[in-house]
Amino acid sequence: MSRLSSLMDTGKRSMMNSQTALATTGHNIASKATEGFSRQRVEQQTNNPIGEGNLRIGTGSKAVKVTRINNSFLEKQIQKENSQSSYLNSKADAINRVEQIYNEQLNKGLGEAMSSFFNSYRELSNTPESAPARTLVRESGHALSKEFSRVYSDLENVQKDLDTQIITQVEEVNQITTEIASLNEKISQVELQGIDANDERDRRDLLIKKLNEKIDITWGENETGQVTITGARAAVLVSGFTSQRLKAHHINDRDRVEVFFENPSTGQLSQMTKRINGGALGAAIDVRDNYVEDLKANMNEMAFTFTKEVNDIHNLGVDLKGKQGGNFFTISENINDACRTIGIDAEINSDANRIVTGLAKGGPADNTVANVISNIQAKAVMNDGTTTFEDYYHAKIGEVGVYAQRMNRSSESQKNIVSQLNNVRESISGVSLDEEATKMIEFQKSFDASARMIRTADEMFDTVLNLKRL
Repeated sequence: MSRLSSLMDTGKRSMMNSQTALATTGHNIASKATEGFSRQRVEQQTNNPIGEGNLRIGTGSKAVKVTRINNSFLEKQIQKENSQSSYLNSKADAINRVEQIYNEQLNKGLGEAMSSFFNSYRELSNTPESAPARTLVRESGHALSKEFSRVYSDLENVQKDLDTQIITQVEEVNQITTEIASLNEKISQVELQGIDANDERDRRDLLIKKLNEKIDITWGENETGQVTITGARAAVLVSGFTSQRLKAHHINDRDRVEVFFENPSTGQLSQMTKRINGGALGAAIDVRDNYVEDLKANMNEMAFTFTKEVNDIHNLGVDLKGKQGGNFFTISENINDACRTIGIDAEINSDANRIVTGLAKGGPADNTVANVISNIQAKAVMNDGTTTFEDYYHAKIGEVGVYAQRMNRSSESQKNIVSQLNNVRESISGVSLDEEATKMIEFQKSFDASARMIRTADEMFDTVLNLKRL
């Protein structure tokens, strides 16, 4: 009778194993499209056999745990490459927007505005007394001033947009770290019972990848399953069941958005903007504070030098009425405000006859000054007197275009690396519907066979009981 009882226990365990395996297979199929999900598998172990005389009879197997098929080394490699991909992609997007500002095909462009200004002065030198020619010079000066302001303003708008992105990214970082801290607690509670928290670990791994896409982090896991995450080599974002928030705001109206970390014990804010070097946040900060700021400085330098060259010559001559000439352009003495303040002198703006074309001794038809101003176009002024204004500007356009192209290529190349790693991960941890369907049929057949085993054992019990009745 003991063997029959053991046979029924074996069948029961086999049915439970099949049920557990079927439930796990169903979970795999239902979670196939879930981002970051790792395929799960039921691990079975041989049950303790029973001894009868010199025989040891097996009693089947039992399900000991459900494990996820996951390569931790590959996951860390994907996290690293994802961070670099996000950095390059964000940087490429920002640089592409900068490139559009300098696109001479979409806009009239500063290069064309400078050429128009010099050409208008060249026309004026041919007819110094012509009112229409003077008006053309004044209007081309207006257009040039507006173009300097437009390029500078567009660059500032890119920085403002990047400021907004930084604020958004910081808020997303805070949301992710809060959820990771919550998952730390859940994983500890589950695994304290000796059970693998597979789904929670998948979710946490995914969040760490997403966090790494936002900001450069380092992290480690302790023996209780909790992760500690440090951002930008300075701020402990997650420690155990708690997370610390980052803050992003302007210090004052004219300054850029800065990122701060609040000390949890003292409440003191420490600036960590310059320490952020990775992820989308690092890319936004790098483009905003370095690349765009350098372009703005170049524009201010060019506007300041341009107006100085024109004004210095314009001051030497006299206007149509023989009055000593003044400045053609108005501009701030602070070179950092050159593009913001550039404009046409108020007197010239109200009376085009104040435009200087010649010297005092030359009379109204003198075009000496007009010729010199028009010849500034070919004068090497920029880069310590080695480059003309137009060549300097076109060189900057070329640099922006080449850099944008390089960023786009790097971004695409990095995306391919991430895609290849994800394909490897999918081959290891991904769910194959065909494979799961095959397993489902296998476990169903196993369940049916186990039920038949119990039914057979039950019939054998009846036989034995009937023998006792005879």
